Amino acid sequence: MITWMQRHKKWLIITIWISTIAFVGAGFVGWGQYKYGDKAGAVAKVGEVEITMGELQKAYSNLYTQYAQMFQDNFDEEKAKQFGLQKQALQQLIQQAYLLNLAHEYDLSVSAKDVYNQLKQNKAFYKNGVFDKETYKQVLSQNRLSVVEYEAALKKEILIQKLLQFLQVVPNKTEEKIITTVLSIADKIEYKVLDPKDVSVEVKEDALKAFWETVKENYKTPTRYKIRYIQHPQVHNTYDDATLQSYYQENKNHFRDSEGKLLRFEDAKTQIATELDAKATKKAALRKFIEFKNGKIKESGTILTATISALHNPFGVEAFQKITQASMTKPFIKPVQVDGVLYSFEIVQIIPAQAKPFKEAKELVKPAFVAQKQKEKTYELAQKTLEHFKGKSSEFITV
Repeated sequence: MITWMQRHKKWLIITIWISTIAFVGAGFVGWGQYKYGDKAGAVAKVGEVEITMGELQKAYSNLYTQYAQMFQDNFDEEKAKQFGLQKQALQQLIQQAYLLNLAHEYDLSVSAKDVYNQLKQNKAFYKNGVFDKETYKQVLSQNRLSVVEYEAALKKEILIQKLLQFLQVVPNKTEEKIITTVLSIADKIEYKVLDPKDVSVEVKEDALKAFWETVKENYKTPTRYKIRYIQHPQVHNTYDDATLQSYYQENKNHFRDSEGKLLRFEDAKTQIATELDAKATKKAALRKFIEFKNGKIKESGTILTATISALHNPFGVEAFQKITQASMTKPFIKPVQVDGVLYSFEIVQIIPAQAKPFKEAKELVKPAFVAQKQKEKTYELAQKTLEHFKGKSSEFITV
């Protein structure tokens, strides 16, 4: 909503007036209540209009930028919480949703032509004096926006414009004067920035351990897997020309040079043999896997053991993912390629994640402990500072 107001200042007074009507009339049309988290990805729902987490993040980002400019960049996430920026951002989106619901009540809609006409008004999307689709996509990409989300926001903007035109609301001079006066009120504030990093904290063992007791579930060992596995040797056969030629004729598209051109049979022989060896290796590995699964491998030293986790995994991402997807009821994993070599696995035991002992977690917990104590001491310092407060003066701040 605030973005729409900033872009269309001439509609500002009317929009506020319409928002008021929407709030008052909401109970009569059935979309006056809103609730949180109606669906996955939605943080709130007003009537039929869902407010997504992405929209809330953008509204929050816009507010954060405005406050940072007002405070001359002496603004951070902690101050944002104190000012309730998250709540402000949500309230703005709720107000916008009331207008959108009202538009839906009147069966107003936005066509592709409406969107295109609006896009053509933005000269940032022009190239050589005309609207250019590639330039449009490039500009959005540079601003970390997708075409889908940008046009979705644009449709809402157009729909609200249509609603206002449909209602043809014209405030009288007294209403304009009241709203203009309210919006023109400005204040200066005196403030002082207290940085938690400037507060020293003594880390005592007993205090650190007491803090660890409250947060130890956040410091767990990774889930570990005890496994047995076998490595499948690579097959290296000798092939006569007839075998190579036959395979080449069936799969000649596999064999191309650096420019993508088909290789002649004579030039592709080495690659053909390599591909045939890979197929033979995989076939032999599957036979060996069945023996492994059925407990028929008796050779000493063939079956190896290991304990692996996300932090200690010599077999690569693909193999580890397959291991984590297996279970004790289905513990065997078919041959997986790791750096050109095939391995088969069996899960022997799954060791669940558990809280690390204090001695092991101590150094990991310490930064969180220090941050918490700095925050507490900074708050105490802020309370004492109020007794004889003297700070910097801000620029004029308006609503």
